[in-house]
Amino acid sequence: MLIAVPDVLTADELTRVRAVVEAGDWADGNATSGAQSALAKRNAQLPEESDAAREAGALVLDALARSALFVAAALPLKVFPPLFNRYTGGQAFGTHVDNAVRIRRGSDFRIRSDLSATLFLSDPQDYDGGELVVEDLFGEQRVKLPAGHLVLYPASSLHRVEPVTRGARVAGFFWIQSMIRDDGDRRILFELDGAVQAVAADRGQGDSAVVRLTGVYHNLLRRWAEM
Repeated sequence: MLIAVPDVLTADELTRVRAVVEAGDWADGNATSGAQSALAKRNAQLPEESDAAREAGALVLDALARSALFVAAALPLKVFPPLFNRYTGGQAFGTHVDNAVRIRRGSDFRIRSDLSATLFLSDPQDYDGGELVVEDLFGEQRVKLPAGHLVLYPASSLHRVEPVTRGARVAGFFWIQSMIRDDGDRRILFELDGAVQAVAADRGQGDSAVVRLTGVYHNLLRRWAEM
């Protein structure tokens, strides 16, 4: 499933993250590419070990932790520390699939990439092109969100970034290993959680139906979760 998560960053946080990444030393984006991606990728990226990437990444991780929608949709077990890229002057990233396993350089930290995430740091009016295009069973979905908003999508999906023909598209990107490996199971839990919250808003958290539905949610999570 593809889910947009609005307002992950507040206006102040967005300003701070943008200031940190823009002051960083940008390098060739192929530093983190696999063999297939390297053939399709043309952009700039902050080196993942750089101070700027680490500082901005920590700010993003703090923001993610308080986003109820992100947690409900991703059910994260591990989050790869966010990286940051920039597209200008016709740069693009052709159709590709993200690596199944991501390893942080110089450490034993590794995750299975169940979900990919793009956190937009540039407003849509600041650049032309640059849409994230994700292919799924229902066709292509084109995503270009306001700054501070995030999109989640299966890491197994074919996706690309269209050429940026004006301005600069700056974004954070990272991967999530979910407690729920299967995308279909994760969708069921997400929809059930949303239904429980809707019933609770109407009847109150103490309503017997809400209590039973909450139990169903947690028993499914208990059955499917990998820790």
